[in-house]
Amino acid sequence: MSGLSLARGFSKAAMYNASRLGWRPSSNLSSTQSSNGWTPTPYVTETVGGGWHTYDIFSRLLKERIVCLNGTVDETVSASIVAQLLFLEAESPDKQINLYINTPGGSVTAGLAIYDTMSYIASPVSTICVGQAASMGSLLLCGGAAKKRYALPHSSIMVHQPSGGYFGQASDIAIHAKEILRVREQLNGIYKRHLTKPRSLEEIERLMERDKFMGAEEALELGIVDGILDRRNETTEEGAKIS
Repeated sequence: MSGLSLARGFSKAAMYNASRLGWRPSSNLSSTQSSNGWTPTPYVTETVGGGWHTYDIFSRLLKERIVCLNGTVDETVSASIVAQLLFLEAESPDKQINLYINTPGGSVTAGLAIYDTMSYIASPVSTICVGQAASMGSLLLCGGAAKKRYALPHSSIMVHQPSGGYFGQASDIAIHAKEILRVREQLNGIYKRHLTKPRSLEEIERLMERDKFMGAEEALELGIVDGILDRRNETTEEGAKIS
């Protein structure tokens, strides 16, 4: 969650010191969760060459080319996701990477760092929504490789325009207002590029005017995802099932 978000719970001092663009979280509950907080992490022990190797679960999943984006998107989370994507591309540029997304959104700049890396690397990045992909999370979900973007049946997707706030001189406020409008146009262009159902920028702008929550079926109809995953009965070439 970015410092420029105007969600309830921010102190005046915190908003005053904010200096970057951001997205509103989808709920007050999500806004109180810190991506830097403690997360219970299971460990997996394997027998390799007669010896024992112990991994945390996320490192073990990384070996299977699975990356998990959990919690608020900030600079720390973004740096970790970008590093994992670059590492997996260096190992096997032609193999697919699966990015599992469960986030209420967060910083625009941190999220765009992930999006640009997904587009930059040679490996196709399949995106899968588990839980929720709200705000910047919905853009990352939509920005996955063509025909490789999925949602689980009970996941929630939310889109809206960026929000921000700035305190200072009138001339500086005008500069920041101009910048957030530029970013809004840029983000709308990204959605336009990836939606499977053609829409004009004007239609997308109207769609993003207010918070719009969707289930998996509605996200599929809108063109944010390409399929809904249920069970692994029928699989794609890369092992993901399309219902």
